[in-house]
Amino acid sequence: MAYEIALLEGMAEIAAKDWDALANPEGLRPLDPFTTHRFLSALDRSRSTGKGSGWTTRPLVIREDDKPVAAMPLYVKSHSQGEYIFDFGWAEAYERAGGQYYPKLQSAVPFTPATGKRFLGDPALRPLLMQAAIGITRDNGLSSCHVTFCTGEEAEALEGPEILHRVTQQFHWENRGYKDFDAFLADLSSRKRKMIRKEREAAQGHGLTIRALTGADLRPEHWDAMWAFYQDTGSRKWGTPYLKRGFFDEVHETMADDVLLVLAFQGDRAVAGALNFIGRETLYGRYWGCTENLPCLHFELCYYQAIDWAITHGLARVEAGAQGEHKLARGYLPTPVHSLHWIADPGLRGAVARYLRQERAAVDEEIEVLTDYGPFRKDQREETE
Repeated sequence: MAYEIALLEGMAEIAAKDWDALANPEGLRPLDPFTTHRFLSALDRSRSTGKGSGWTTRPLVIREDDKPVAAMPLYVKSHSQGEYIFDFGWAEAYERAGGQYYPKLQSAVPFTPATGKRFLGDPALRPLLMQAAIGITRDNGLSSCHVTFCTGEEAEALEGPEILHRVTQQFHWENRGYKDFDAFLADLSSRKRKMIRKEREAAQGHGLTIRALTGADLRPEHWDAMWAFYQDTGSRKWGTPYLKRGFFDEVHETMADDVLLVLAFQGDRAVAGALNFIGRETLYGRYWGCTENLPCLHFELCYYQAIDWAITHGLARVEAGAQGEHKLARGYLPTPVHSLHWIADPGLRGAVARYLRQERAAVDEEIEVLTDYGPFRKDQREETE
């Protein structure tokens, strides 16, 4: 068949209905909201991506008879920040050897370490999308092409001698059909159950009112508070927060039903908050911050309120973002996450391939050990193995 392959200048160059027909062909609530046109456009329109950000938006689209049939979110990167699948060591090694690692090509959702489809549309066209991205990398003299936080199915379908499959891990909470939070606690060992109850009592003993807000309940002042929280956390963790203030305004206008904002109020004033996005099966924890540093409030807003909300609304899991072994004691178990990497230089590619084989063995072992040390009662762990 004759396909037209196009590299666009930004999300504005494709209609939302055409992109979303590929990202969410079922027409239901998206499995994850991050590859929707509204989310990726919010990043562009707020200038969180684009000029000066190190994320130059270049969506890749395949058309047949002028109709988009496949696509992937794609960016030209001038650094490795905001990715959460870390390749800083590869960049440093290559540049010490005289190479130039940046710019590189990246299929990802910026600043969002959440697993989701990166090859949108007809699954039969995944290889063509991947080869087109590699061709763009090669033809433009870029060092490498990376597909991060893709699904395991995508990674296994496309890995090969030159396309390297990396496996790392996050901590996710799984809903085992719990009727309420107490039913979840009943699955835990006595010690962990007592710990969580004490943490919840401490967090709820500060005299705060905790509210979970979504849809029409969200108001501009809630976003003003969340922006202040995000700035505080971002400046401490990254130096400069990745997102611009306008991103929160865009989300308020176009994604209110995709958002769960959990805020803690001292009287009428919000003093802490956690921003989550709602998928069809998963609640995605994204950002947290506070102006009052109160004991156990982080655990309550980010982890326990998320679990409670997921149980109440019948969601299958909570993904609480990258890293954080402290999540293990709170019911979040290690889960593999996947990425694909094509590296132009054969020497660097070979070195990375050897590293990834060793890393994968270590990750597999770590997941096994951490799962065994998890908070669930031993009889419960055996039933789920």
